[in-house]
Amino acid sequence: MGYRSTASLLALMLLGPPAVAAQSAIVDQYRDVADRIIEAALADSTAYERLTELVDRFGHRFSGSVSLERAIDWILEEMRVDGLDNVHGEPVMVPHWVRGRESAELIEPRRRTLPVLGLGGSVGTPPQGVRAQVLVVESFAELRERAAEAPGKIVLFDAPWDGYGPTVQYRTRGADAAAAVGAVASMIRSVTPYSQQTPHTGVMSYGDSVPRIPHAAITPEDASMIHRMQERGGRIVVRLMMEAQTLPDVESRNLVGELLGSTLPNEAVILGGHIDSWDVGQGAMDDAGGVVAAWEAVRLLHDLGLRPRRSIRVVGWTNEENGLAGANAYRDAHLAEIDDIVLAIESDAGVFKPLGFGFGGTPAAYEVVREVGRLLDPIDAGDIRMGGGGADIGPLMRAGVPGMGLTVDGTRYFWYHHTEADTIDKLDPREMAECVAAMAVMAYVIADLPEKLPR
Repeated sequence: MGYRSTASLLALMLLGPPAVAAQSAIVDQYRDVADRIIEAALADSTAYERLTELVDRFGHRFSGSVSLERAIDWILEEMRVDGLDNVHGEPVMVPHWVRGRESAELIEPRRRTLPVLGLGGSVGTPPQGVRAQVLVVESFAELRERAAEAPGKIVLFDAPWDGYGPTVQYRTRGADAAAAVGAVASMIRSVTPYSQQTPHTGVMSYGDSVPRIPHAAITPEDASMIHRMQERGGRIVVRLMMEAQTLPDVESRNLVGELLGSTLPNEAVILGGHIDSWDVGQGAMDDAGGVVAAWEAVRLLHDLGLRPRRSIRVVGWTNEENGLAGANAYRDAHLAEIDDIVLAIESDAGVFKPLGFGFGGTPAAYEVVREVGRLLDPIDAGDIRMGGGGADIGPLMRAGVPGMGLTVDGTRYFWYHHTEADTIDKLDPREMAECVAAMAVMAYVIADLPEKLPR
């Protein structure tokens, strides 16, 4: 590859304290090529331009939609034009939930149209909708305490933002909790720390022990207002109408393209994100940006003539948002290759300012990737921390593959997450170029090391 020989690098790794030798060898070996990759990425606006064209041309890419399949067709064709190797789609059966028309209206104590988004997987209401009094609670515990008040009502969970993990449970489990105490429908305060009257959708689920009731999200502003009305002792009535329905599964695809390795092409570093999105906004941040950044990282290496020992494979997983069918199907289809997948890297947190990576693997492997991270210090993206991965690489990681998730400045991520506001204008071309650089450097170096990451 034009730098120090493989034998020299191996010798350095075997001399002295292993960690110190490896650190010195990796940084010394790859500093020049890493700087070259970073410089090229920052001088190239293709990533942002391609992302813009993708989301403007096809819009949202929800599982089961025509727009998703057309977007996949377009990316595969563009990858072929780029000269990537082994470009293809891998069929996956995905769920097909359809939102249909929906509305929510405050009837008492005054009339107001409430911005609303049905939650993915929810059943619909009867054609005339559900009109009922509202019971507002802040938690599952409060609902249990007030269970006697719930029959025949719409339960509204006005759960304050406490981080995504703790708060999202009201979206995923709220319908079952409300149905268990006799509610006819349920609504949640959208899962977000910030809102400008933007409701947030997302997946929900039903158990088998209670009736399935409609489940929707309203804005934090309206949830707070209705809560205040209840605290003043007023009677609150809402009419909720949803045409949501679940249709039979349909075929989609994971999209794949490669830069084949020079000497060990059957071994691979995988990087990517999910090509599907929710059926609102453009899905620019979540997660077209992640897919395009990974694709552009591989395209950039190809154009620079950098072909590492192992292959680098970009994957755009389908159906992350409401099923993970793509991630599970990819793992199942490639089980025989698990030992040859050296590392899986995912970007699914928005292509904002990159800070580094979270790593899931052995302590010995962590020492290696932490030193590779030092090569990203010029763009302040070298912070490698133990603990990380992603939803789409999760099945691979559970099968033993080391995994990494790109870490970015997530200040604004949950402002736009799963809303109509997830559009291209929320992203910055320079920040996206830095994401491309970070993924390209990490993938290239790990793919080119003499030895695979230890497991």
